[in-house]
Amino acid sequence: MELYYSFSILIVLAAIFSYINVRFLKFPSTIGIMVIAIIISIILVLLGNFTSKPLHDLAELIKNLDFTEILMGAMLNFLLFAGAIHINLADLKEQRLPIIVFSTLGVLISTFVVGFSLYYILDYLLPIINIHIEMPLIYCLLFGALISPTDPIAVISILKQANVSKSLETKIAGESLFNDGVAVVVFAILANLAADEKVVQTGHMDLSFSHIFALFLHEGVGGLILGALFGYIAAYAIKTAHDYKVSVLITLAVVMGGYLIAHSLHTSAPLAMVASGLIIGDSKRKISSNKKSNVGNFWELIDDIMNAILFLFIGLELLLIENLQDYWLMGAISIITVIIARYLSIKIPTIIIPFEEKFSKGTIAVLVWGGLRGGVSIALALSVPESHYKNVIIAATYFVVVFSIFVQGMTVGKLAKKIQ
Repeated sequence: MELYYSFSILIVLAAIFSYINVRFLKFPSTIGIMVIAIIISIILVLLGNFTSKPLHDLAELIKNLDFTEILMGAMLNFLLFAGAIHINLADLKEQRLPIIVFSTLGVLISTFVVGFSLYYILDYLLPIINIHIEMPLIYCLLFGALISPTDPIAVISILKQANVSKSLETKIAGESLFNDGVAVVVFAILANLAADEKVVQTGHMDLSFSHIFALFLHEGVGGLILGALFGYIAAYAIKTAHDYKVSVLITLAVVMGGYLIAHSLHTSAPLAMVASGLIIGDSKRKISSNKKSNVGNFWELIDDIMNAILFLFIGLELLLIENLQDYWLMGAISIITVIIARYLSIKIPTIIIPFEEKFSKGTIAVLVWGGLRGGVSIALALSVPESHYKNVIIAATYFVVVFSIFVQGMTVGKLAKKIQ
């Protein structure tokens, strides 16, 4: 009953905020919802103990919600499946090399650039000017892993309005689908190390290739194989059922049941959802003469609803951070570091890997500025192992995500139009 009550409140809030945005603000839907939620959160924080009982109850409800379980255990799987089912597998295959490289090598480059840069700045540079925000290397790397996955859900519609090339749109969408799953795997590996007291105290980590490769193989490749299996079974069932309602039920079973199975096998559920969504979507396009099937329309609606709730979460997360004003310097450093790391994670692969398609400065600029951070980063930050570094990481993540969605999300469309 408590979960139903929580979701009911969130749906009501999402509906109200969506209406206010469409009626008055006229921002892109997800950005508008987030901005209104931030404003409400600031009001609640400022009012503090003087707030009315309904507002106080709302603040308590948000604080008591298990954001990590809701986002990572439920919403992320729906969002990734909904995103994958609409991606044309043929377009994805054409851009497979840059997508694979950016979603794997790019995530690793970003993780280590952010992690080591932040560690050096916090532990060596800031103490010189008598500012002390030291953080162990393992937690800096953990922050690097959780902030590296891009989440361009809010910007895809803007890029479409800017009429960017199909190849660029596919690169951004494809990368976001796969790097979410890859980043979750990298985060899980580092989180296990962070939970080890010896690692935290000594700084020595088992980062041997064999150890990391074995973990990545089990989580990452295992998730893709499992998802492909779900996808082919579901695609066959949908093809032979010839019934819209049954088809929708089958896709829901894949997402909800697939998560439970992936979780029990300790493989990556996000990557499993991406793989199954791509296969089912491709199968539906082959057997349907319409550009959009009923199943596709259903998942487009689910995608919109989930995104509304997701960005509502991001806005209301302000209520979970105590004394946010104390972390402004950490936030500013994190924003700059993440942008530089994003640039390097795109630029380095274009230099060392002989892509068939040459990447112009404009394309790289859109890929860098369009790499928004969102719900995945928030959920991972909230699931960081308990320590006195957790609040610092959550606050830094919040600064980066809000800057990313609001500043980058509101300007990337104009940037894309300029390079046409």
